[in-house]
Amino acid sequence: MTFLANSSVRAVSRTAPKAFRSLTTNASAGTDYFARAKALRDHAAQTTDLWRKISFYVAFPATFVTCAWVYNVESEHASHEKYLIEENDGKLPQPPPYEYLNRRVKPFPWGVNTLFFNPEYNKDMEQEE
Repeated sequence: MTFLANSSVRAVSRTAPKAFRSLTTNASAGTDYFARAKALRDHAAQTTDLWRKISFYVAFPATFVTCAWVYNVESEHASHEKYLIEENDGKLPQPPPYEYLNRRVKPFPWGVNTLFFNPEYNKDMEQEE
């Protein structure tokens, strides 16, 4: 009896929602959709234009100004290094031998110097041994 009751309840519940489903031909609902779609496109166009202006009139000039500033700072740094080299007979002065500078607990797989070792600017750790 329960099987028959359960199957009949399921059959009724499956058909009941179909009766409530129907297509509406409400004209205002269609125009509301198109109005919202147009408003969305207009908003997207305005936002795109805003970010284009921010990019061209703020971001690019700020990038160029920053590049010019960094170039000036680095050129001052290079001239100061040239001065130090001339003052110390053609070599950069060695930094003070503090115990925390160039600390190596174990050697690198490729040797005692770093992977980006430059003999003009870095201390050669092979000479220290």
